[in-house]
Amino acid sequence: FRAATGEARPSEVKVFDYIYGVLHAPAYRETFAEFLKIDFPRIPYPPSPEVFAHVSEKGEQLRRLHLMEATAIGDAPYLFQGEGDDVVASGYPKFEEGKVLINKNQYFADVPAVAWTFHIGGYQPAQKWLKDRRGRSLSWDDIGHYQKIVKIVVETDRIMKEIELPLD
Repeated sequence: FRAATGEARPSEVKVFDYIYGVLHAPAYRETFAEFLKIDFPRIPYPPSPEVFAHVSEKGEQLRRLHLMEATAIGDAPYLFQGEGDDVVASGYPKFEEGKVLINKNQYFADVPAVAWTFHIGGYQPAQKWLKDRRGRSLSWDDIGHYQKIVKIVVETDRIMKEIELPLD
Protein backbone atom coordinates (compact mmCIF):
# COMPACT_ATOMS: atom_id res chain seq x y z
CA PHE A 1 0.00 0.00 0.00
CA ARG A 2 2.74 2.45 0.87
CA ALA A 3 4.40 2.17 -2.53
CA ALA A 4 1.25 1.72 -4.64
CA THR A 5 0.93 4.05 -7.60
CA GLY A 6 -1.47 4.54 -10.50
CA GLU A 7 -4.31 2.01 -10.69
CA ALA A 8 -2.84 0.03 -7.77
CA ARG A 9 -3.31 3.03 -5.48
CA PRO A 10 -6.65 2.96 -3.61
CA SER A 11 -8.95 5.83 -4.51
CA GLU A 12 -10.16 8.30 -1.89
CA VAL A 13 -13.63 6.78 -2.06
CA LYS A 14 -12.27 3.27 -1.45
CA VAL A 15 -10.33 4.57 1.55
CA PHE A 16 -13.49 6.26 2.85
CA ASP A 17 -15.43 3.02 2.33
CA TYR A 18 -12.68 1.12 4.20
CA ILE A 19 -13.01 3.51 7.13
CA TYR A 20 -16.81 3.24 7.01
CA GLY A 21 -16.51 -0.55 6.99
CA VAL A 22 -14.05 -0.50 9.91
CA LEU A 23 -16.42 1.67 11.97
CA HIS A 24 -19.18 -0.89 11.40
CA ALA A 25 -17.09 -4.03 11.97
CA PRO A 26 -18.35 -5.91 15.05
CA ALA A 27 -14.79 -6.79 16.17
CA TYR A 28 -13.77 -3.12 15.95
CA ARG A 29 -16.89 -1.88 17.75
CA GLU A 30 -16.37 -4.37 20.56
CA THR A 31 -12.63 -3.76 20.92
CA PHE A 32 -12.89 0.03 20.90
CA ALA A 33 -16.35 0.48 22.49
CA GLU A 34 -15.18 2.61 25.42
CA PHE A 35 -12.73 4.59 23.34
CA LEU A 36 -15.42 5.40 20.76
CA LYS A 37 -17.55 6.99 23.49
CA ILE A 38 -14.92 9.51 24.55
CA ASP A 39 -12.60 10.25 21.65
CA PHE A 40 -12.03 10.08 17.93
CA PRO A 41 -11.74 6.51 16.68
CA ARG A 42 -8.44 4.91 15.81
CA ILE A 43 -8.60 3.39 12.33
CA PRO A 44 -6.31 0.38 11.98
CA TYR A 45 -4.05 0.13 8.97
CA PRO A 46 -5.21 -2.80 6.81
CA PRO A 47 -2.95 -5.82 7.36
CA SER A 48 -3.20 -6.83 3.68
CA PRO A 49 -4.64 -5.66 0.36
CA GLU A 50 -7.23 -8.43 0.64
CA VAL A 51 -8.49 -7.15 4.01
CA PHE A 52 -8.58 -3.62 2.62
CA ALA A 53 -10.62 -4.76 -0.40
CA HIS A 54 -13.03 -6.82 1.72
CA VAL A 55 -13.69 -4.13 4.33
CA SER A 56 -13.89 -1.42 1.66
CA GLU A 57 -16.46 -3.44 -0.30
CA LYS A 58 -18.63 -3.91 2.80
CA GLY A 59 -18.19 -0.24 3.67
CA GLU A 60 -19.36 0.72 0.18
CA GLN A 61 -22.46 -1.44 0.55
CA LEU A 62 -23.23 0.24 3.89
CA ARG A 63 -22.53 3.76 2.57
CA ARG A 64 -24.87 3.25 -0.37
CA LEU A 65 -27.59 1.87 1.91
CA HIS A 66 -27.23 4.71 4.40
CA LEU A 67 -27.43 7.27 1.58
CA MET A 68 -30.69 5.52 0.64
CA GLU A 69 -29.65 4.75 -2.93
CA ALA A 70 -32.62 2.96 -4.49
CA THR A 71 -30.45 0.36 -6.22
CA ALA A 72 -28.76 -0.51 -2.92
CA ILE A 73 -32.05 -0.84 -1.03
CA GLY A 74 -34.06 -2.81 -3.58
CA ASP A 75 -37.51 -4.04 -2.63
CA ALA A 76 -38.78 -3.35 0.87
CA PRO A 77 -41.34 -6.13 1.44
CA TYR A 78 -42.85 -4.87 4.69
CA LEU A 79 -46.46 -4.32 3.66
CA PHE A 80 -48.58 -1.69 5.41
CA GLN A 81 -51.84 -3.38 6.35
CA GLY A 82 -55.11 -2.72 8.12
CA GLU A 83 -57.91 -0.20 7.87
CA GLY A 84 -57.78 3.18 9.58
CA ASP A 85 -56.63 6.78 9.46
CA ASP A 86 -52.86 5.99 9.26
CA VAL A 87 -52.22 7.94 12.49
CA VAL A 88 -49.42 6.82 14.81
CA ALA A 89 -51.50 6.63 17.99
CA SER A 90 -50.47 7.45 21.55
CA GLY A 91 -48.82 4.41 23.13
CA TYR A 92 -47.58 3.23 19.75
CA PRO A 93 -45.57 2.06 17.89
CA LYS A 94 -45.38 -1.47 19.25
CA PHE A 95 -43.70 -4.61 17.98
CA GLU A 96 -45.67 -7.85 18.22
CA GLU A 97 -44.91 -11.09 16.38
CA GLY A 98 -43.31 -9.53 13.32
CA LYS A 99 -45.73 -6.62 13.14
CA VAL A 100 -44.92 -2.98 13.83
CA LEU A 101 -48.25 -1.59 14.96
CA ILE A 102 -48.88 2.15 14.57
CA ASN A 103 -52.35 1.93 16.12
CA LYS A 104 -54.69 -0.87 17.14
CA ASN A 105 -55.71 -1.65 13.54
CA GLN A 106 -52.76 -0.80 11.27
CA TYR A 107 -49.26 -2.22 11.03
CA PHE A 108 -46.21 -3.00 8.93
CA ALA A 109 -46.09 -6.78 8.34
CA ASP A 110 -43.23 -9.29 8.39
CA VAL A 111 -40.73 -6.99 10.10
CA PRO A 112 -37.77 -8.95 11.52
CA ALA A 113 -37.15 -8.42 15.23
CA VAL A 114 -33.59 -7.29 14.46
CA ALA A 115 -35.00 -4.24 12.64
CA TRP A 116 -36.99 -3.24 15.71
CA THR A 117 -34.18 -3.72 18.23
CA PHE A 118 -31.17 -2.57 16.16
CA HIS A 119 -29.18 0.31 17.69
CA ILE A 120 -27.29 3.04 15.88
CA GLY A 121 -25.54 5.05 18.54
CA GLY A 122 -28.11 5.61 21.26
CA TYR A 123 -31.11 5.21 18.95
CA GLN A 124 -33.25 2.45 17.57
CA PRO A 125 -34.14 3.98 14.20
CA ALA A 126 -37.11 1.73 13.38
CA GLN A 127 -38.70 2.81 16.67
CA LYS A 128 -37.58 6.43 16.84
CA TRP A 129 -38.77 7.38 13.36
CA LEU A 130 -42.34 6.31 14.16
CA LYS A 131 -42.28 7.70 17.72
CA ASP A 132 -41.32 11.09 16.28
CA ARG A 133 -44.56 10.96 14.26
CA ARG A 134 -47.00 10.18 17.07
CA GLY A 135 -50.30 11.96 16.59
CA ARG A 136 -49.64 12.43 12.87
CA SER A 137 -51.10 10.65 9.88
CA LEU A 138 -48.53 8.84 7.76
CA SER A 139 -48.58 9.85 4.11
CA TRP A 140 -47.98 7.44 1.24
CA ASP A 141 -44.40 8.74 1.08
CA ASP A 142 -43.97 8.27 4.85
CA ILE A 143 -45.09 4.65 4.58
CA GLY A 144 -42.63 4.01 1.75
CA HIS A 145 -39.86 5.75 3.66
CA TYR A 146 -40.44 3.64 6.76
CA GLN A 147 -40.40 0.45 4.69
CA LYS A 148 -36.99 1.54 3.36
CA ILE A 149 -35.74 2.26 6.89
CA VAL A 150 -36.65 -1.27 7.96
CA LYS A 151 -34.89 -2.76 4.91
CA ILE A 152 -31.79 -0.60 5.49
CA VAL A 153 -31.56 -1.66 9.14
CA VAL A 154 -31.98 -5.35 8.28
CA GLU A 155 -29.34 -5.12 5.55
CA THR A 156 -26.99 -3.12 7.79
CA ASP A 157 -27.14 -5.88 10.40
CA ARG A 158 -26.48 -8.54 7.74
CA ILE A 159 -23.53 -6.69 6.17
CA MET A 160 -21.97 -5.82 9.53
CA LYS A 161 -21.92 -9.53 10.43
CA GLU A 162 -20.02 -10.24 7.20
CA ILE A 163 -17.17 -7.81 7.94
CA GLU A 164 -14.04 -9.74 8.89
CA LEU A 165 -11.47 -7.38 10.33
CA PRO A 166 -8.45 -8.92 12.09
CA LEU A 167 -7.32 -6.63 14.90
CA ASP A 168 -3.79 -7.01 16.27
